[in-house]
Amino acid sequence: MTSLQATTALEANERRAGELLDRDWRLLIGGELVGTARSFTVTSPYSRRAIAEVPDGTAADATAGVDAAGRAYPGWAALPATARADVVRALADAVAARAHDLALLDAVDGGAPISVMAGDVRMAVTALRWFAGLALEMKGSSVPASTGLHFTERAPYGVVAKIIPFNHPIMFAASKIAAPLVAGNTVVLKPAEATPLSALLLAEICREVLPAGVVNVVVGDGPEVPDALVRHPDVHRIGFTGSERTGRGIQRAAAEVGVKTVTLELGGKNALIAFPDTDPDEVARVAVQGMNFTWSGQSCGSTSRLLLHESIAEDVVGRLRGLLGEQHYRSPLDPAADKGTMVSQRQFDRVVGYLDDARRDGAQVLVGGGRPDGVGDALFIAPTVLDGLPPTHPVATEEIFGPVLTVLRFRDESEAVAMANGVRYGLTGSVFTDDVRRAHRVARALETGYVWINTAGPHYLGMPYGGWKNSGVGLEESSDELLSYTRVKSVNLAL
Repeated sequence: MTSLQATTALEANERRAGELLDRDWRLLIGGELVGTARSFTVTSPYSRRAIAEVPDGTAADATAGVDAAGRAYPGWAALPATARADVVRALADAVAARAHDLALLDAVDGGAPISVMAGDVRMAVTALRWFAGLALEMKGSSVPASTGLHFTERAPYGVVAKIIPFNHPIMFAASKIAAPLVAGNTVVLKPAEATPLSALLLAEICREVLPAGVVNVVVGDGPEVPDALVRHPDVHRIGFTGSERTGRGIQRAAAEVGVKTVTLELGGKNALIAFPDTDPDEVARVAVQGMNFTWSGQSCGSTSRLLLHESIAEDVVGRLRGLLGEQHYRSPLDPAADKGTMVSQRQFDRVVGYLDDARRDGAQVLVGGGRPDGVGDALFIAPTVLDGLPPTHPVATEEIFGPVLTVLRFRDESEAVAMANGVRYGLTGSVFTDDVRRAHRVARALETGYVWINTAGPHYLGMPYGGWKNSGVGLEESSDELLSYTRVKSVNLAL
């Protein structure tokens, strides 16, 4: 793309984003788009300007959403699984038809590059279609327990509450309702208050495609809406993606009012371990890829700890300097943009606080280290590489959720494994080695739910994704996710 073409595309994106934002936003409850008595302001982390006033839902709105989902549930659950799958495929087609608009909204209110958000929409569409294709996998089984007939069948839970984070708004909003819907549940979706716009547009799409009440979308600024959903007696299944602290709060609140099935996909402090028999160029390249600098490291799966064997550490660090030394910061609506902002001032301040602590405690800032020059008030933080901290330092053990990669050095395999496992999280891990025995040995030793060997970052539909330790409960992105939104019933017939 030439510079003139890029400029023209940016102008077209800005124009279309302006058209999308010049409107009233509404919740979706029971098939109707409804307003609320109060609202809150959504601000662009790039321009720092207010871009939308959105409904600020209340506990009453959350309850109305659950009630609407409850009314829609019997009819939706009664449909054959293949019929529900057809509707979900139609939803995927409708999302695909609005792909550019959805990506624009995510770029403008979340600050991530439009190219990345376009990829998120594609992944959401793929997930909707993929789960629709699994409809006939919700199988029962027969057991020869006696001369009678003994079999199991799967049934939906009923109303499902889905609470999603800010970092991949449309991808999570669309993909995380796929499994519950195919399984026969109805859904109340609560988007993140920092990035609600694409979910509100998705609500309008759902209204056109789905029966009334099958999906309800309730936005709220703060804990009132999610707390009401979690505590509602008619919500028996909850799915949450977000921080460890909030996830533990959801477990606590759910347990206070009943016995509920909860899936949690929480934080990570993930290690990429590079042994001496690997290519330093490839390690550096994948370390940058796995760190997700493109959206400012705001990903729970980011490999934010780079564990290097002492014999290759300097080579890899030198290559990291070269890869990250010169950066360009553009509007997220620019097709050429490849670096996003932090999503909010709060997240920006959190990351800067960790960087200040690292400097105070003697860290070497190899690259980056704060807001880059020339970006004004935009909430950019330069891709940052830190060295010289002990593996027990908070910067090396706590999830920062920003573009901060910490380099740690090890002498042997046992030290590397101990270092990788020495945090309270266990989401992902990566092992770089040309020794196949070592690769399998270390992968087995890592206390994580998802491991890459000689790569980092990609997800593969069909491969169960979920955390160990404080990184979560349950599995997603696989048939396990679909089945987790069903309950097993055993039926015994005397003959």
